[in-house]
Amino acid sequence: MEARALVFDVFGTVVDWRGGVAREVRRLLGPSVDAPAFADDWRGRYVPSMERVRSGELPWTPLDALHRASLDDVLGDAGRADVPVGVREELVLAWHRLDPWPDVVPGLRRLARSHVLAPLSNGNIALQVDLARRSGLPWDCVLGAEVVRRYKPDPEVYDSAAELLALPPSSVVMVAAHVDDLAAARARGLRTAYVHRPDEFGGRVVPPPTAPDADLSVASFEELAAALGA
Repeated sequence: MEARALVFDVFGTVVDWRGGVAREVRRLLGPSVDAPAFADDWRGRYVPSMERVRSGELPWTPLDALHRASLDDVLGDAGRADVPVGVREELVLAWHRLDPWPDVVPGLRRLARSHVLAPLSNGNIALQVDLARRSGLPWDCVLGAEVVRRYKPDPEVYDSAAELLALPPSSVVMVAAHVDDLAAARARGLRTAYVHRPDEFGGRVVPPPTAPDADLSVASFEELAAALGA
């Protein structure tokens, strides 16, 4: 498989959103809140909030603002409607402080020797920059939803990766732990690599263990690097 560039889903594929958000919830709200359940509830509102933008119900709204809007309902359902505004704003930044899975940085460093690397995420640019600086993610640039003001799985997001990198779609590999993301990328001519992340939802099995029709199916970024000869 000819691969000149790799673009990556971020939440769940590159970083552990559940563990990171739960950590910040415990720090900011204390032990009285079920932090993993809080993280799950907040993440559960992720797709519906983006769908309001994709459908035209809302104008373009960056993910930080969508997270802030949904947080009020999450806090209410957790019995913490009393949380002050300053703490709410700090909670939104939990999504900027997520840690990568252990294999990510070593694998990306290997891949960076011979491939262009970029996130192709629904996260806004400031969020992606903070994640990269926090953990040393060796991106060559930041691509994704905010660049084209569309949310995945809108085709414009996937099309923009090849267009902005001046490459044919068949030379760009979409790397993700979510089969719907890969299916949408494949429909736009990108190659695909599935990375199995069994701990994304705290061990609860949500996606299947393999990705039908993916060009590659691996268990880590280091395995991906080896498969691509990096």
